[in-house]
Amino acid sequence: MKAVIFDVDGTLYDQSRLRRKMLYALLGYYALRPWRAQELLILSKFRAEREKRSGAVGPDLENAQYTWCAEKGGYSIPKIKRTVEQWIFRSPNRYLAQCVYPGTQTFFETLRQRGIKIGIYSDYAAHDKLVAMGLQADIVVSSTDPFIDRMKPNPEGLLYIAQQLEVAPEECLFIGDRQELDGVCAERANMPYRIVDKQPFAQFDFYHTLKNQLFPSTN
Repeated sequence: MKAVIFDVDGTLYDQSRLRRKMLYALLGYYALRPWRAQELLILSKFRAEREKRSGAVGPDLENAQYTWCAEKGGYSIPKIKRTVEQWIFRSPNRYLAQCVYPGTQTFFETLRQRGIKIGIYSDYAAHDKLVAMGLQADIVVSSTDPFIDRMKPNPEGLLYIAQQLEVAPEECLFIGDRQELDGVCAERANMPYRIVDKQPFAQFDFYHTLKNQLFPSTN
């Protein structure tokens, strides 16, 4: 193994915990601004339309994702972009440090000590999320980057990262949280993978356990 590539949402942090925090934030915000409550529908529609299009191929997925929402919901694209930027790409970052799975930072540090390269592959932009979690990677790639323009489980993003890190796909380990997206993506790339355990509380030991399995001498 020469590189480990991570998904982000639900893989590096507890997504259910973040969603609870964001629910309180949204309710508090819109309770004081009921005339803007339509923005909650925009967020729901944006996520739903993206979810329907797993495996979508560009061109220009970065802007297409807003067009999907506009066409289905009748919202203006500028309004969708403002709402999504605020509540999906910016506001959640303040809570991420509180939601990172135990052992994640230590696992990253162990990889660096071992000379193993670190990649990030997410369907959403992830640079700011990594900063918020205090994590660093050698390469960060999103499905909507113009040089990818393919959403999971299309394997192009994983293959691109392996190429940029100058390692073969079979020399990488991809870690994700959804078999139907991350697992299938890795299989199509001929890349070994692990899926974060979704059993109650099991994910909180995932990175401790994985580190001990991969590097027994660090116990």
